[in-house]
Formats: sequence, C-alpha cells, structure tokens
Amino acid sequence: MLLSDSMALLWLTYIVLSLVVLGAGYLGLAFLPRLPRLIITWMVAGVMWMPSRFRLPLLEEGEYYTGFAPAVMVAGVAMLERNAASMVPAAILVMVGALAGGAAGVAVWWRGRRVDHRHDTRAPDRNASPERTGKRREPMIG
Repeated sequence: MLLSDSMALLWLTYIVLSLVVLGAGYLGLAFLPRLPRLIITWMVAGVMWMPSRFRLPLLEEGEYYTGFAPAVMVAGVAMLERNAASMVPAAILVMVGALAGGAAGVAVWWRGRRVDHRHDTRAPDRNASPERTGKRREPMIG
C-alpha cells in the first residue's frame, strides 16, 4: 500500500512539490520570451528529476544503506560532508540532467511553434466564410 511504504510516499510528495515549483517558476518567468522560459524551466526540471545512487553509513561498523535520491540532493549532501568521491558522480549527473532538460525545452519550443509557410496566391472567394478569408463581417439587424 502506498501509505505504508514511506519511500513511495516520499517520492510521490517530491514529484508533486517539484511540479508545483516548476509551474510557479514558469509563471514567474513570464517576462521572458517563450524559448528562454522553456529552456530555463526544463533545465531546472532536469536537475530536480535526475536520480542518483547514494550510500550512507549506518551505526553498525561496515553496514551501509543504499538507495536512490535526486542527484542535486546527493551532490549537496556530499558537498556539505566534503565527500568528493560521492559528489563528483552526482554533480556529473546534475549537469547531464540540466543539459537533457535544456534539450527537452528546445524540443518543446520547436514542436510548439506555429509557422504557416503556405502562401495562398489565389484570389479570395466571394462566397467564402469569414474564417477562411480572415475578414470580419459586421452584424446586421433585421
């Protein structure tokens, strides 16, 4: 069950909170054009969602707890502990996540842009609807 498994609940909470942070960040960057806004948002998403393996010593001598956590968390804890052996792989994964997120942002921008390359050289049809001709019809009463 989800509530009895604390790791699944922890990851679910992290995912929901990260989506809230990404949504707020995207809306907070509304002053930027769409391309840099998407790149920054997706780079932050890549950093937040890149997983990394970690290993923590337990109280008993020679025993360790291993698991998965976001690479930025692993790198941050390793930096605070001055543990270069753990920090280097996690920092590399953080950079890979940022680059992958930036590439995803560019892909979303590229796919979402709407450029109409079709040029209609025909004369406009007099019986065509206003939606097709782009002209507005004034309403008539009576």
